[in-house]
Amino acid sequence: MILSHSDIENIAAAVTWDFDRFFFGADDREKRQYVQPTPIDQLAKEYLNLNVTFANLSQDGSILGLTTYADTQFEIIQNGCSRILPLKRNQIVLDSSFIQPGNVRRMCGRRRFTLAHECAHQILFQLEKDESKPAHRRAYAERRVHTPRTLKTHEDWNEWQANVLGAAILMPRAEVERAMWSLTLHQPLTSYGGYFFGDDQFLLKEFCSTFGVSKTAASIRLEHLGYLERRSIWEYQDPLEVVM
Repeated sequence: MILSHSDIENIAAAVTWDFDRFFFGADDREKRQYVQPTPIDQLAKEYLNLNVTFANLSQDGSILGLTTYADTQFEIIQNGCSRILPLKRNQIVLDSSFIQPGNVRRMCGRRRFTLAHECAHQILFQLEKDESKPAHRRAYAERRVHTPRTLKTHEDWNEWQANVLGAAILMPRAEVERAMWSLTLHQPLTSYGGYFFGDDQFLLKEFCSTFGVSKTAASIRLEHLGYLERRSIWEYQDPLEVVM
């Protein structure tokens, strides 16, 4: 199943609307004035009925999480030895590094995005036609540390779609619009060669804090929704620089 950005936005809107009614109450979004980021742990456990656990998934930390569509097992290679991790249907396993001392706050954004990514896999899997599920999916899907992908294989598309849907669930369009009105009156931020300066740096930090996401995840989402412009680093002009 190949989906467009528009398709994924529609799915995310439907999921978050239904979850809001389930978790917050029918009229919560219409009544409140503040920004409400998606409580992704509750969406995973209480709304999607997924069992979320933690385990050491790889020796080098390259595998951040995985989710299962059927009872299966996952092989982990550590120090040249193989270890089998039994997995149950509708389970999400996040790497144990997320809950190690000192990492809970530091890696909060990455953990939340990884969990949203795996929830997105489950949602997309349920949207597959029954006859397509065995042909197009393994018993599980894993999320690795980000590497650029070319969208050539079915797995490439699966990962891209899970990333986009996960971001749209974590940062719903309506909530991003509400946040950007509060922060910038809907004016876009500007990134110069991947860097943010002055007020934009502060505003991006506030956005990340509000939604509990990393700067990378926030930047990609804001750009997709038209709230971020990217320019060359050479275009940046320091307002404090004195021109002679």
